[in-house]
Amino acid sequence: MRVLVVEDEPLLAAAIVEWLRDEAHAVDVAYDGAAALMRLELNEYDVLVLDRDLPVVHGDDVCRKLVESGSPTRVLMLTAAAAVTDRVDGLGLGADDYLTKPFAFPELAARVHALGRRSRPADPPVLRRAGLALDPARHEVFREGRYVLLSKKEFAVLAELLRADGATVSAEQLLEKAWDEHVDPFTGVVRLTILKLRRKLGEPAVVETVTGVGYRIP
Repeated sequence: MRVLVVEDEPLLAAAIVEWLRDEAHAVDVAYDGAAALMRLELNEYDVLVLDRDLPVVHGDDVCRKLVESGSPTRVLMLTAAAAVTDRVDGLGLGADDYLTKPFAFPELAARVHALGRRSRPADPPVLRRAGLALDPARHEVFREGRYVLLSKKEFAVLAELLRADGATVSAEQLLEKAWDEHVDPFTGVVRLTILKLRRKLGEPAVVETVTGVGYRIP
């Protein structure tokens, strides 16, 4: 999934980003509301992790503008305010979920994962195709019953190919979902990741290249 973390405390923001990247998500970060709105205009995100008390543009205004735009991005709002009225206000603005500080990182990751499922058509518990079985919750991949150890990016790319259900996925789409905004769009990182993925999955190859279009698992 592609996630935007908006948090004005740099150490907390870095910790959230590191935790979510360890979960194989592509994560961008912003430290104020204005920067968040700019990134939301430039990129498509599955989930927005949004601190409510932001400088420049308040988190409430970021949430409101996102909802008014009709974006499918799901919002997890963070705040130090624990009062019920604060949670009700945040949800009333259009946030999909609410988490008070301090929080446990495993809970935050679980909530992000749950919101990500709601931002797209529901996946089956295990993605299966061409003898492959990918379990997003357990971060496990098997081919014909054989466990395959993948890197985070390889796992994310394979998940997107399986979600496509046989359709071709372009390199640009894979970059959008599996890498953050710092990746060079002209890099060969997608091609290299596909090569490594094919090598690990073994023969016969299951990931096809559709020349000039992208990749698919038929």
